[in-house]
Amino acid sequence: MHLASPTRAHRLRGFTLIELTISAALMALILGAAYLCLHAGMSAQRLLDPRLEATQYARVALDRLTADLRNACPLDPDFEFIGLDRTLGQNEADNLDFATLNHTPRHPGEGDFCQTSYFVEPDARTGELVLWRRRNPRIGLDPFAGGAREEIARGLRRLNFEYFDGFDWYDSWGDAEGRRQPADSNQRRTNLSGLPDAVRITIAFAPTAPRGPPDAAPADTGPTSEAPPLVFQTIVRLAVTATRSSSSGTTLRTEPIPGTSPTPGAPFNPTR
Repeated sequence: MHLASPTRAHRLRGFTLIELTISAALMALILGAAYLCLHAGMSAQRLLDPRLEATQYARVALDRLTADLRNACPLDPDFEFIGLDRTLGQNEADNLDFATLNHTPRHPGEGDFCQTSYFVEPDARTGELVLWRRRNPRIGLDPFAGGAREEIARGLRRLNFEYFDGFDWYDSWGDAEGRRQPADSNQRRTNLSGLPDAVRITIAFAPTAPRGPPDAAPADTGPTSEAPPLVFQTIVRLAVTATRSSSSGTTLRTEPIPGTSPTPGAPFNPTR
């Protein structure tokens, strides 16, 4: 009778139950670790996407505002530069109306003068605040109407403009009613007429995904639902003359803004 050799018998031997159990346990650990890594990556992506979107919105809004303010000029003999301090609900939502130079007229009837407005309105469908920009390159009787508007950013929580006259900061500028300061007024406020020397822009976004309609069930926005808003700030120097004459005839020199570079028209990010 011929018997198989020990080596051949070892090669024909299968896996034991203990080996299969250990292999299954190792496979489960590997799959569990892979799932945890994938879940962590997806959670981080959901956390970063709204912040990246808000940062992109802020970059576009500040670039547009900076470019327009650098080319600012009087809007109208009665309304040279109007900055209104206002709120929508509990959110700051300032208005800004001025004129800019239109360097590239594209249609018949357009000139080198353009009426420009920046304002905030709530979206009728979602309720979130949207920043709009109005441009009217044609001369109109009403400096606050006409032209076309474009959406700049959405998801705002705050839009605040502050105006520098060379000495102090003001929350508003100009007079929307068109009433000028009397020449014999004891309160010679420089923010009632003319153009400011600089504008400080503060814009904030909520780092959350856009919500649905107000009557819809609240969406799960993850850990960002209670996160503080993302705040962006810059200062824009207007391309105005280096001196300003007061109503008394005294010449006031425009000093550099504390904490910023004196280069005209350059944006800054100072610490308030």
